[in-house]
Amino acid sequence: MTPLVFVAIAGVFMLAGVVKGIVGLGLPTISMALLALLMVPAEAAAWLVVPTLITNLWQLQPWRTIGPMLRRLWGMQLGVCLGTWGAAWALGAPAGEWATVALGLALIAYAIWGLLGAQIHVKPASEKWLGPVIGATTGVVTAATGVFALPAVPYLQSLGLQRDDLIQAMGIAFTISTLALAGALLINGSYSAHAATFSIPMVVPALIGMHLGTRLRKVMPANTFRICFLVGLGLLGLYQVIKALHG
Repeated sequence: MTPLVFVAIAGVFMLAGVVKGIVGLGLPTISMALLALLMVPAEAAAWLVVPTLITNLWQLQPWRTIGPMLRRLWGMQLGVCLGTWGAAWALGAPAGEWATVALGLALIAYAIWGLLGAQIHVKPASEKWLGPVIGATTGVVTAATGVFALPAVPYLQSLGLQRDDLIQAMGIAFTISTLALAGALLINGSYSAHAATFSIPMVVPALIGMHLGTRLRKVMPANTFRICFLVGLGLLGLYQVIKALHG
């Protein structure tokens, strides 16, 4: 690897980190799209593992509020694990391009619906039974497509959380989903732990970018954050559709 390529890869992770710092998601999607211009997809995927996990852990801050948030979301996270492992056992490898297309279209539809002003509100009394159902469904989608966003993100947004709390809640959900998926892949023999070492140097630019994005988020008006969040979700869905249809 030449120094120029190394710098280019670091720049990709820094840009992806900025986006994740602002809206709370998108680092694997943006990184994969840009790294595919520099290397084959399998190699790009190996670079993603550790930065994705570490930035998800970083997103759990502030630590003083993580306890109450975990108590609120534990049922959902249990559902994520059971759904991911159960679907991975039943489906094996991700289910294919049409599952990804369907997920992408759902993300686009949700983003458009939100931008038009429609909102979903989940009552606190419903969270005890709905959280595990949403978690299990998210786990199945994760095992089938490798994407954690649906229906977890719309559900978390429907809880009426403040923007920093929403970012933390997504950090919890994405961390658990990443670990659950990694476990499923290891069980299926689809991923080598040795491959993760390639991505370790990229943790630094990813965290720098995420720090910059977090600072931008804190000075951003609430409505601007909502728009950025929904647009980011829609672009994530669009990328999933284009990637699946055109390879």
